[in-house]
Amino acid sequence: MSLSSLIIATAKGDKTWVALPIYTSRSFFHTNILVRTDRGITEPKDLRGKRVGVPEYQQTAALWTRGILEHEFDVAARDIEWFMERGPEMSHGGATGFRPPEGVRLNHIPATTNIGEMLVNGELDATVLYLTTPNLVDRSRIDLSHNTVIQPLFKDKRAETQRYYAKTGIYPINHTVVIRRELYERHPWLALNVYHAFVAAKEDVERETSATIASYVDTGILSGDVEFGLKEDPKAYGMKASRKVIETIAQYVYEQGLTDRLVAPEEIFAPSTLEI
Repeated sequence: MSLSSLIIATAKGDKTWVALPIYTSRSFFHTNILVRTDRGITEPKDLRGKRVGVPEYQQTAALWTRGILEHEFDVAARDIEWFMERGPEMSHGGATGFRPPEGVRLNHIPATTNIGEMLVNGELDATVLYLTTPNLVDRSRIDLSHNTVIQPLFKDKRAETQRYYAKTGIYPINHTVVIRRELYERHPWLALNVYHAFVAAKEDVERETSATIASYVDTGILSGDVEFGLKEDPKAYGMKASRKVIETIAQYVYEQGLTDRLVAPEEIFAPSTLEI
């Protein structure tokens, strides 16, 4: 489940789901910003006053991007005019009663067009995220990878990723695993059993990956100086390893006006998982 939507639902009193500190996807989302090169946007501050697309305003990827723009580059959500592609019929916001936060200029993109077309036609100056994978909620399909007018804001994504992670220690989390609270309350052992099953699966994959890399070294495909392990797993499961990231996203949800109060991790995650 989307972490931002889970936090929003929880703040509104919806306790249907209980989260487990198992994270199925992470990314440095702000490095995915695309801009038109003919709009004078060469650094994040240039996004102020611009027309910027977003698949869905409350989605976790967009939330992280806005939070990082504000905290790292002093660009607030209210400095930008937003254009949202997803409608309320099938979206996170449709399920949680989304309304644009006060002071935020948010336009809904008509069903007859999409972010990709508006970027190509010059109706948008940038987008914080561009999703073309066929699904039920995103309409953009144009491949922009060879469009010379539309380019990443961060030319060197790797350098920006390294800068941000070195400074903050945060590897942004997108989704977490959840179970129905009514099921968890009937069978409290579920939380830790499911958690440990996911940990075991993750360890299996990592062992297989290490074995594959080792075989490549043996055959000479890769050099022998390849590192097989890290002192700390940047994608570790568990609340102890992720509390800072969870508290940061909860702070961003509140700061950006998507909840009327700050939600604590203890309200979201199964109590038995809070100390692992």
